Parts: sequence; structure tokens; C-alpha cells
Amino acid sequence: MTRVLIGAGLALWAGCTLVLSERRWFARRPLVERLRPYAPGGMGHPGASGILSVASFQQAVGPLAEAVGRRVARFAGVSEELAVRLARIHAPINVVDFRVRQVGLSVAGFGAAAAVVAVTRPPAVVGVLVAVGSPALAFLVQEQRVAVASQRWQRRLFLELPVVAEQLALLLSAGYSLTSALHRLAERSGGACGSDLRRVCARLRQGVPEVDALEEWAALARVPALDRLVPVLALNRETSDLGRLMAEEARAARRDVHRELIESAERRGQQVWIPVTVATLLPGVIFMAVPFVEALRRFGG
Repeated sequence: MTRVLIGAGLALWAGCTLVLSERRWFARRPLVERLRPYAPGGMGHPGASGILSVASFQQAVGPLAEAVGRRVARFAGVSEELAVRLARIHAPINVVDFRVRQVGLSVAGFGAAAAVVAVTRPPAVVGVLVAVGSPALAFLVQEQRVAVASQRWQRRLFLELPVVAEQLALLLSAGYSLTSALHRLAERSGGACGSDLRRVCARLRQGVPEVDALEEWAALARVPALDRLVPVLALNRETSDLGRLMAEEARAARRDVHRELIESAERRGQQVWIPVTVATLLPGVIFMAVPFVEALRRFGG
């Protein structure tokens, strides 16, 4: 119990130090920061140059947490890069922030598990499993949340792509250029495709060619229907009948969605028969087993 109190006290001391170091009334600024406003060109916002602060702590722990998290994710079987998944779902944090949060939760899980083991004193094997499994579970829960969000985003993009392709075909057939059609869809569309198109338009405003921006979108989304759609859009400067080609591609994408919907309905229909079959066979097996057991008893006796 004394060890638990000592560990809790150390953790409380470190946390209070990190929190109070951000308060100006507690943390005295260094001499360089106090003289900065009086230096030429020194009226800018002073940086966080304190010895111990949340920002400096994150900058120090970030690379280590990112390396450890990447290795653990690969050991767990996650092959896709975290940066790609975070960019796909338009996450507001970067890889380093996510890894620091992930490792922090794992350390907190280990501390909580160690405290529980110290208080309850279970068998050695159970204690080791709890102490090792709690941080691993906390790490994998965060990784699973990102993976599920990425899969949901790809699913939404797959379902919305036929409608967006049809709208793009109508705009191109009406005389819009590819750039203006993409901007119009980005302004008036919502959902997954609308967010991705706004990012594509932002890349176009940065001077990236249309084909390169669309290929970046396809490489980031990793949706087969979009991989087939981008090469058709790449023919913008080589054909004058791009609207018709886009309409055909939209119909093909809609057929893919319809085919998957039929497969899902058939799969659910087959799943319905499983409890029906079990409910039908179980009474028959019982009725067959009763005379069989009775016959064995009589002949055996």
C-alpha cells in the first residue's frame, strides 16, 4: 500500500508541475523571454522556452512515442500508415499527437492495472496478464477506433461516388470545365465526397495540376471505384466527350453499389435460415435419439 501511495504521489507531483508550468503567475519566465520585447524585432509572440512545459514535454516525447507506436502497430498486424488514415478521415491531429495520446493512455492503463494488482494481490500469472494486457488493450482500442473510422469513410465514399459522378457528368455536359465543375461540387456537396473535393480544390488553388490532385485523392482514399474514375477524368484535355464517359462511369459505379447491395441481402437471407435449421433439426435429433437409446438399453440388458 505504501508503494501505491508513493507512486500516486509522484504522478500527482509530475502532473501538477506540468499544469502549473503553463501559468504565468507560477512559472517565472527566463531572462531571455523578459528581454525579448525590448530587442529589435522582438515584439512577436514569445515561444515556449521554459524548462518544463506541456509543449516541450510533447516535443521531447513525441518522436519516441511515434517510433514505439509504429512498431507496436506493425506487430499487431496494422500495415497501413497512420498518417494516411488520419488524412483520409480529415482528423484534426497529426501522427505525433495521436501517438503521444496513445502511449499516454497505455501508460495510464499500466498504472491503473498495477494499482489494482497491488491492492487485490491476485495470483502471479493473473497479475502479469492484467499488468501487460491493460496497456496493450488501451493501445489497440485507439488503433481500432482509427481503423473503423477509416473503413466507414471509405464506405461512405463508395456509396456517394455514383451520385457525385453523375453530377459531374451533367456539369461537364453543360459546358463546365473540369476545374469549375469540381469547385461547384465542392461548394454544394456534403458528406465524404464533399470534404474530399474541397481538399482537392485547395490543392488546385496551390497550383497543383488537376490530374495530380485527383490522383492524390485516389491514392489517399483507396476506393476501387475512384481508381477507375480518376483515369477517365485525366482524359479532360484529350477528349471533347468527357461528359458521356463520366456518365458511363457513373452507371458502372452504381452497378457496383447495386451488386454489393444484392450480395448483402442474399447473405442476410442465408443467415436467417441458420436458426430456422437449428430449430428444425434439434427436435428431430431428440425424437431419433429416444428410441435409439431405448433400443440400446433393451438389447444391452
